[in-house]
Amino acid sequence: MHDPFEQSLRDMLNATPSSRDDDACLGRVLKTANRQVGAGDLFSLLGRWLPALMIALNNGSAHVSPVSRRKSTARTADKAD
Repeated sequence: MHDPFEQSLRDMLNATPSSRDDDACLGRVLKTANRQVGAGDLFSLLGRWLPALMIALNNGSAHVSPVSRRKSTARTADKAD
């Protein structure tokens, strides 16, 4: 599979020595790699956060029961004998 990011890094590192500054080239390579790794970590975090939230909601839903504030009164007068 062709990876344009990898190809651009190879092109930057294989450039002729007279047309590049080693420190600047290394800085660009590291900055680009750091950006890509940071984006991957962010997507990984979001990918793990969503299922964890769904599991928590699923496990917590059994503990929620309907609550009524009405007083429980016997309605025997309304029933037919």
